[in-house]
Amino acid sequence: MSAKRKFILLLRYCLFPLFLILPGTVHANFDFNANCVKAYQLIFELKINAAKQLIAAEKSAHPKNAIVPLLENYADYFYLITVESKQDFDRLKDEKSRRLSQIEDDDEKSPYYLYAQAEINLQWALLRSRYGEYFTAAREIKKANSLLQDNSKKFPGFHLNGKGLGLINVFLGNLPDGTLKSMLSTFGVKGDVQKGLLMLDKLAQNLPRSSFEPFYEEVVFYYSYVLCDVIHSPDAYAKTMKYTARISDSSLLKAYLQAYVCARNGHNEEAIAILAKRPAGESYQAFPYLELLMGTAKLNKLDYSASTNFKRFLQLNKGVNYIKDANLHLSWIALLNGDTGAYRGYIAKVKSVGYTYAEKDKQAMNEAGAPAPDKGLLKSRLLFDGGYYAKALEVLAGENASAYKDIKDKVEFYYRMGRIYDVLDKDDSALQSYQNVINYGKNLKYYFAATSALNMGKIYAKKKNDAKAKAYFNQAINMKNHEYENSIETQAKEGLKKLGN
Repeated sequence: MSAKRKFILLLRYCLFPLFLILPGTVHANFDFNANCVKAYQLIFELKINAAKQLIAAEKSAHPKNAIVPLLENYADYFYLITVESKQDFDRLKDEKSRRLSQIEDDDEKSPYYLYAQAEINLQWALLRSRYGEYFTAAREIKKANSLLQDNSKKFPGFHLNGKGLGLINVFLGNLPDGTLKSMLSTFGVKGDVQKGLLMLDKLAQNLPRSSFEPFYEEVVFYYSYVLCDVIHSPDAYAKTMKYTARISDSSLLKAYLQAYVCARNGHNEEAIAILAKRPAGESYQAFPYLELLMGTAKLNKLDYSASTNFKRFLQLNKGVNYIKDANLHLSWIALLNGDTGAYRGYIAKVKSVGYTYAEKDKQAMNEAGAPAPDKGLLKSRLLFDGGYYAKALEVLAGENASAYKDIKDKVEFYYRMGRIYDVLDKDDSALQSYQNVINYGKNLKYYFAATSALNMGKIYAKKKNDAKAKAYFNQAINMKNHEYENSIETQAKEGLKKLGN
């Protein structure tokens, strides 16, 4: 018997007796039938229109099936994170209350009763945090956490509780100081990174062998996200590729996850290959970000044809995010091609076009306000980001910090050398370069000095020199008013936590 068939039979075995005992009930039911399973799977392949058609058919055939509002929310969630449209977000967010009302009037004895409400709250919290609606997001996270905790007590064998609780624990445990964290602290909600990671890893390993196998792709989606973007785990690449291997190649979400994690973790050629052969066609949700991702991967190997991908992203994009980031990359291509006029034009667009909801766009604004980057340092930076470490070092070979007139360039030279030595496990050279960064750049607004202190802490922690590791983690925390301050501080605090401090 297939895993899918066992899953459907399990749900019907658990839920249908209730309605036989209470034939006159006015409640609807949580029937995750074959039609709903198929719609759910289509959403995770990013075939959202086809999924919506199945959901509409289910709604017409079984208007009291309370799985329908949950699936509707899934479809909206993945639509919104692919189109990045603030206008669509504002239009759709009022659907939340209607869906929750439908579920709240349902069967309280089903494990899906609290779970579905928690999922809808959590999905909208994640969406709101992208647009600065932190107070409402904090309340929704608190609500989702409370619902899932209660559901775990009522239905300890309902493994899906671990998905939301795992994500919440990692997210909150790694949250930087700021508005959202302070609000959640006020609500008494805290997280535990290691506890959350263990929950997600356990699900990723065990779901394929259980009746909950259809939920595997969703677990892997969130697990890959927290490994790569939240905790910046060195295992992000290996685990993502391992767990996504069994997902169908027809899934555009799989192609995105793999390419994104490859691009972020020095496997640039693999990212380009995955994106080049990604599934395509009218059945898939439009996903302009993949053009930006391809352009970034190409530019990281100094392939200036990347400009085509950045321009295509800007043409296709109907959302508010990454517009500044795309124009910044186009400015770099112009600069490296020696076209200073085009460089200035794109920098002007960075400053005047787009929004600053996303961290990448905030950083683009910072860089647009700084002096034009040195071409050699820029090339080395791009090659390093692509994982071409030997080539990145070769670009800077024979250079000396004294050759750079601008203090920013001098500091960045030491920083780039430190990063390269670090990844090549040349610890002594890395430590010396990082120390030079701190010496010359600790009072600058750039991220170089704070990141160098953070990385020195990591090197000393690896060497089991806890005293020096603690000192540099604290130095990273104590540096203020620089780029990526929250992220660097959070990582340093996590480093101290691992040392037992």
